Amino acid sequence: MKLEILAQSPLFKNIPQGELAHLMNQVVCQERSYHSGEIIAYSDDACDNLYIVLEGSVRGDMIDFSGKTIKIEDMEAPSPVASAFLFGQHRKLPVNIVANKDVRILIIPRESVIQMFSLNKIFLENFLNMISTRAQFLSMKIRFLSFKTIREKIAQYLLELAGHDKDTVILNRSQQNLADLFGVARPSLARTLGEMDEEGIIEVNRKEVRILDRSRINLLLKR
Repeated sequence: MKLEILAQSPLFKNIPQGELAHLMNQVVCQERSYHSGEIIAYSDDACDNLYIVLEGSVRGDMIDFSGKTIKIEDMEAPSPVASAFLFGQHRKLPVNIVANKDVRILIIPRESVIQMFSLNKIFLENFLNMISTRAQFLSMKIRFLSFKTIREKIAQYLLELAGHDKDTVILNRSQQNLADLFGVARPSLARTLGEMDEEGIIEVNRKEVRILDRSRINLLLKR
């Protein structure tokens, strides 16, 4: 196992390499390789293992009632996969996990993960932070999905960042991350930002956005 790759995973952030080597030597785990297109785990399988992508990338595929396959998310090395479903009342994978290309996966049984919690406080904190951050993101996404138009989503986001006393804000997410949060396509988000800039509602300078007409921003949310 290449510890320098594993150390880059958010689950092992800030764990010295010596401690990481000692931790991994105390638990049961295995590496497996999969070819491009191969299914690593199936939807509705019991989530009994923590998967960490060591090389390559995988995706989560969901199949709807018509049989159409919908890609939910890509996960690049060294990302953990489906960690949020390792605990809780319904420990089942919501999607098929499929190799985008030839990949190498570290598989850690759930019992070993629990053991690692007791062996290393940093690992435990990293795991909890990752799960909490994901839950917070999904909570925010649900809120933004309640707004019908992209303009309404942008208006709400900018006002949340600006509060009552600022006119200039720094976008703390990439456009792709912001599009994911809003549940829209990134080109549609970029186009709408550009239109609002041209109309004099906001002024966009890369990650810096200046609110030029707060009354029109507020009006978007009152429709």
